[in-house]
Amino acid sequence: MTDFTITRTFPVNAHVTSLIDGEPVPLRAAGEDIAVINPTTEEVLSHLREADADEVDAAVRSSRRAFDSGPWPRMDINERKDILYSIRDHLRRNAEELAYLECLNTGLPLKSVRVHVQRMARNFEFFAEVASTVHGETYTQTKGYLTYVTREPKGVAGCIAPWNAPLALASMRVATCIAWGNTCVLKPSEYTPLSMRRMVEIFHEAGLPPGVVNLVNGRGAVTGNALVSHPGIDMVGFTGGTTTGRAIAAAAGRNLKPVALELGGKSANIIFESADIERALDGALAGIYGNNGQQCLAGSRILVQRSIAESFIERFVERTRRVRIGDPMSPDTEIGPLAFRQHMERVLSFVDVARADGARLLTGGKRAEQFARGWFMEPTAVLAPDNGARVCQEEIFGPFATFLTFDTLDEAIAIANDSKFGLVNYVWSNDLNTVMRCSRDIRAGTVWANTPMMRELRAAFGGYKESGIGRDGPYASLEFFTELKATIIPIDPVSMHRYGA
Repeated sequence: MTDFTITRTFPVNAHVTSLIDGEPVPLRAAGEDIAVINPTTEEVLSHLREADADEVDAAVRSSRRAFDSGPWPRMDINERKDILYSIRDHLRRNAEELAYLECLNTGLPLKSVRVHVQRMARNFEFFAEVASTVHGETYTQTKGYLTYVTREPKGVAGCIAPWNAPLALASMRVATCIAWGNTCVLKPSEYTPLSMRRMVEIFHEAGLPPGVVNLVNGRGAVTGNALVSHPGIDMVGFTGGTTTGRAIAAAAGRNLKPVALELGGKSANIIFESADIERALDGALAGIYGNNGQQCLAGSRILVQRSIAESFIERFVERTRRVRIGDPMSPDTEIGPLAFRQHMERVLSFVDVARADGARLLTGGKRAEQFARGWFMEPTAVLAPDNGARVCQEEIFGPFATFLTFDTLDEAIAIANDSKFGLVNYVWSNDLNTVMRCSRDIRAGTVWANTPMMRELRAAFGGYKESGIGRDGPYASLEFFTELKATIIPIDPVSMHRYGA
């Protein structure tokens, strides 16, 4: 499945509306339309009809009914697993269409989208398997009593997905929620609704009962705010930027709704002189230019030991200038356009920010001149004067690498930790002590040693500091999406004082 190509076009709806109870919401006479733009051509692909507070209310009430009185939370686990496996199979059968819509709407190269499509289907398989292993606890230590502890689904979740990898990340939010018997309302980004709409349609084609997953579309300030603040929502899962995550946590906190937030990063990619330099070079390029640079786990701060820095940076720049920019649906393309105009302009603005802070532009730094249309930019690299520069501290979220040099292991660790983020960290060294020191002392949720990004679904994933709250993974998701209930039963007759006797 990972080697497929896109061989044909697929239809795109003229209007993207919400999906409630498994059915598209009819287009109303009044309502806010948002243009859905092809980042490769700048042409309008479709129009998104924004869901207002009333439409969000209808979606939440549907998911509430599906949880409170519907079959999903009450199914035998084998029945629920069968549907989750069916979702996996239906997603795989429609992989080419989903990849087409994702490339068309996001500008992500097919190289990235192939991985996302595989991951999307695997999420449902994996959490179906994990859900079938959940068990309770029994305590008999207190004489005369039996206490048993069970887990129950928590309720209705608001799941908010980002624009940078919609299929992979939205499916993760949904799968980690519904596998335990919860229901949810999914809100994708208003920039990238096309693959999301089709994905949720496929859920229902696979046999998911109505109301278990509803879809609403719109901007965060309108649709997202109505969802997070709705009294029928029991918990909120969000993947996206730290600023938005902070606002969501504040809104949810007013009603004591728990939140799981996977947020931003400014991750260090540390290249030691003891590294396999060829592998480290490949890994550094993949770490910042993969997914068009639009990933929270990008190795955007590249720290190179001074003894090898000149040669390493020179080779990195040479390779960067040969990166293939082009049509995201071409199997040969390595970088496509950025997702939307405002984002491209923001990423490009950091070139002036870097210069103002005394950084030196090494390559790139402008729109790709060979394209008359499209939000293409040249992959960019700068050499920063120190870690205090804004390009070392702020998440740029594009194909924009920032280099720093260091002398000692302790200095590298200190620079890596000198950040408000703590999502991931990369270490390239063949010295075991160096790798283990970095693993122990760097404040990040994931440390990758001598490998580019690899997601192990069995392991918890999330960040320290402003990179998030909570984790995705089998045990962390179980804790977030379920409630514990203790039932206490006396085995022997209980002696009680008889008030008023």
